[in-house]
Amino acid sequence: MFTLIDGQAVAANIKTTIAEKLATYKLKNGSVPTLAVFIVGDNPASKVYVAGKERATELVGIRSIVERLPQDTTEAQLIAKIAEHNADDSIHGILVQLPLPTHIDAMRVTIAIAPEKDVDGFHPVNVGLLSIGTPQFIPCTPYGIMKLLETYNINPAGKLAVIVGRSNIVGKPIANLLLQADATVALCHSKTSDLKELCKQADILIAAVGKPNVITREYVKSGAVVIDVGINRLADGKLCGDVDFESVNKVASAITPVPKGVGPMTIAMLMQNTLEAYERFAGNNP
Repeated sequence: MFTLIDGQAVAANIKTTIAEKLATYKLKNGSVPTLAVFIVGDNPASKVYVAGKERATELVGIRSIVERLPQDTTEAQLIAKIAEHNADDSIHGILVQLPLPTHIDAMRVTIAIAPEKDVDGFHPVNVGLLSIGTPQFIPCTPYGIMKLLETYNINPAGKLAVIVGRSNIVGKPIANLLLQADATVALCHSKTSDLKELCKQADILIAAVGKPNVITREYVKSGAVVIDVGINRLADGKLCGDVDFESVNKVASAITPVPKGVGPMTIAMLMQNTLEAYERFAGNNP
């Protein structure tokens, strides 16, 4: 039986649960989590993403601070602003919207964020903690993927999971999480030989390459679970994923659509990470 994995519905449930918990905290002591977001320059996609995060924080009851900085902001100026928020105990989560202007080193900026406020999970300390199985923060998209699998009772244990794309944001952390869930994992990339044949063996296939419709029916074995992380805009303005949905849904047992699949989960898990940062700061008893 074919299952459409509804990320929008799962994300809505997660945000409702967070909102209920935060309402209780606010009644108890009048405090709420605070998330600070930095955006540098006028990247249109970044503006859309930040606006989506603002809407989500308002919905669940998280206080949002958005630092909109001009394109010519220097790396030193940005890091100094981050340091101010690191030192502010009323701020529980900090993220810097990527991409940054080319004159700013994204890794140096990431390292400048206090690990205990790094709700994106990109700081090397958090990457290391995730890799040894004791995560402080899990990057939001991989966190969302694992939550979707859990919600739909898809157990990775003993399964072959093939991941196409080895980014630090999705590919590597989801590989770690699936290994910790007892899957056998193949992490593929542009130099992988016989990619199609390897994908056809996957019980769980995760596409995170950023190329529209690159994973077609010929890459997917019958009954596989397909998770499409890609969000691509076609010439006609329509959104599509890395997976050719119309052909792959005829052979997959379950698949995430684009939109309304993994995308909504990323923001929902950012809210979850911010809640967890707040609870950790308050000793798990706000």
